[in-house]
Amino acid sequence: MNRKILAFQTALLLILFCSNLMMAQMKEMPLYPNGIPNSKPIKNTEKSEMSGGIQIISNITVPTLTAYPAPKDKANGKAVLICPGGGYWIVAASHEGADVAKEFNKMGVTAFVLKYRIPNSEAQIDKSIAPLEDVQHALRTIRKDAIKYGINPNKLGVMGFSAGGHLAATASTHFLKPVGELADDTNVRPDFSILVYPVISFKSFGHKGSADQLIGKNPTDAMIELYSNETQVTKETPPAILIHAGDDEAVPVKNSLAYYEACQKNGVLAELHIYPKGGHGFGMNNKTTNDKWMDRVKNWIEKQ
Repeated sequence: MNRKILAFQTALLLILFCSNLMMAQMKEMPLYPNGIPNSKPIKNTEKSEMSGGIQIISNITVPTLTAYPAPKDKANGKAVLICPGGGYWIVAASHEGADVAKEFNKMGVTAFVLKYRIPNSEAQIDKSIAPLEDVQHALRTIRKDAIKYGINPNKLGVMGFSAGGHLAATASTHFLKPVGELADDTNVRPDFSILVYPVISFKSFGHKGSADQLIGKNPTDAMIELYSNETQVTKETPPAILIHAGDDEAVPVKNSLAYYEACQKNGVLAELHIYPKGGHGFGMNNKTTNDKWMDRVKNWIEKQ
C-alpha cells in the first residue's frame, strides 16, 4: 500500500514539474525590457476579455512576446513569429495566436506570439510605425536568442491573420528600411511568410478600418502606397503562402490575389489557397470544408 502511495505521489510531482516547466517556457516576456521606444507617458489600460470563446485584448501599449518552444524530440530548428489579427483595434490572442502556436509545436516548429501595440496617437509619437517597430524588434530578439530556443536564425518566418497579416506582409516587404530608434544592422527579414485572410492593401479593395487606425483617416497618397504591400514586393521578398476564403466580405480575397500576383511578377515563390466559403476570421477551423489549411502550411514549410 505504501509503495502505491509513493508511486502516486511521485507521478503527481512529475506532472506538476512538467506543468510548471511548460508554464515557464510559455512565460510572457516584455518586448522592450529597457523601455518602450516611440512612446508617450500614458496609463496602461490594457484589457483582456473573452468574447464568443475568443480571447480579445484591447488598448495594448506595452508589447510582449510569448515563446512556445517545440518539444525537443520533435524540434526541427524552424520558428515562426505569429501576429494575431484585430483590425489594428484589438488582438485576437487565442484562436489566431496561442492556439496556432501550439499547433506549430506539434509540427516541431517553435512559435512566438507577438502582442503588438495598438496604433494610438496618445500612446505613440508615430503610431503608423509602432506595430512594425514591434514585429521587427521581435525578429531581432528571437534571432539573438536563437541558441537559447534551439532554432536556426535563418529559418524564422512570420505569420499574420487579417490586420496581423498586414503587419506580417509589411515585415516581409519593409525589411530594408527598419523603423524606430532601435533600428540597427540586425537582419529583420523574415525567411518566409504565412498570410491568412490578410489585409494587404490600403487602396480601394483593402480594409478601411485597419487603414484608418494605422495611418489615419486622411492619409497622403504616399502613405497609402507605402502601406499597400502589393506595391512593395520585390525579388528579395520572402516566399509566402496565402490562405483566404472567396466569400470574405470583411477583407476581400483580392488582397491575397494582389500579393500573390506581385510575388509572381517578381519571381518570389508563393502558394495560394482559396476556399469558396469561410468568411473572415475563421482561425484554423474553416467550418465549410473538411480540409485543414494548417496541413497545407505544414507541407509548405517542410519544403522551405
